[in-house]
Amino acid sequence: MDYRFLFMIVAVAFCLIACCAPANKGLISVNSKLFGTTADGKPVTLYTLVNSNGMEAQIMTYGASLVALKTPDKNGKLDDIITGFDSLKQYEDVRFFFGAIVGRYGNRIGKGKFSLDGVEYTLATNNGANHLHGGNIGFDKVVWEGQVVETPAGPAVKLTYVSKDGEEGYPGNLTAVVTYSITADNSLKIEYSATSDKKTVVNLTNHAYYNLKNSGDILGHVLYINADNTTPVDAGLIPTGELASVKDTPFDFTTAKAIGKDIDSQDQQMLYGGGYDHNFVLNKSGADTTLAATLYEPETGRMMEIWTTEPAIQFYSGNFLDGTITGKYGRVYEKRTSLCLETQHYPDSPNQPEFPSTVLEPGKTYSTVTIMKFSAK
Repeated sequence: MDYRFLFMIVAVAFCLIACCAPANKGLISVNSKLFGTTADGKPVTLYTLVNSNGMEAQIMTYGASLVALKTPDKNGKLDDIITGFDSLKQYEDVRFFFGAIVGRYGNRIGKGKFSLDGVEYTLATNNGANHLHGGNIGFDKVVWEGQVVETPAGPAVKLTYVSKDGEEGYPGNLTAVVTYSITADNSLKIEYSATSDKKTVVNLTNHAYYNLKNSGDILGHVLYINADNTTPVDAGLIPTGELASVKDTPFDFTTAKAIGKDIDSQDQQMLYGGGYDHNFVLNKSGADTTLAATLYEPETGRMMEIWTTEPAIQFYSGNFLDGTITGKYGRVYEKRTSLCLETQHYPDSPNQPEFPSTVLEPGKTYSTVTIMKFSAK
């Protein structure tokens, strides 16, 4: 036998396997452990995804929450860039939605009511006269079922929650699925899907709070938002139904600028908490993934790009953090020390026929994707 010929065949076979394998396969590791037990006795699992660059995402089954996200700065130093807690009890006791999936409807529904096919549904009014982030016990306050799944890009964490018909006032048995994955190029991908056996409304998002330098305030972060318009709101932060141009206002982030540049403006839209908490209408057409925003922190060089299939993004500048909460690494969460960029449909869409619909029909699948791409310069 010509062993040289046999060796060549084996070598070619290995090359073909390597070339045909997905680029990220084998570069992502995943492990899990018990994070704690809820007050009513449910165990909560913490999953950790790590890529070959050291980027790390931690996700727990309580609230399907992003607990930690470690990314490198311009010198390769890894830091956790999201706000949160060290213990499950703190997540249970405090409701700032740190890192959680919010739903069944993220953001606000005016007066806690909406109608479908002539039937009015009444929800909890847990934000003044309005409904916020799913009600008194939203998706952030329940334990999801978690599992590790294999995808073409490597392992991912899939979380599932079944919201019963009538839960928090919403119609239909809704099965929600959220899948977190990271890639070899330092992206965090969040895929959302849902089905229902009755017509209902759904608007899921992740409520992570970011600080790209892991300390201090976020006023020096440089933000770009791909939006020419916002949805103006009333005193309860419910949209009026209009679209307002950002041109020549503090809401114009179409050219990147420091968040602190106009945050203390007395513009009449700057309601509640002395800062930004507004829905920006993305410049997009169709359902393709579009660049929604970029966030850059000059000191560390960290950059985050947000790509989404959603029509809007909520920018919140941490106005209601007040220094009464101590979180991870002993950090005290003062006003404007973290920010949120939540991809979403518009607030109060069930009551605003001119807004993109959030209605989910039986037999249809709600499906959205948001990707955060991290780099440093």
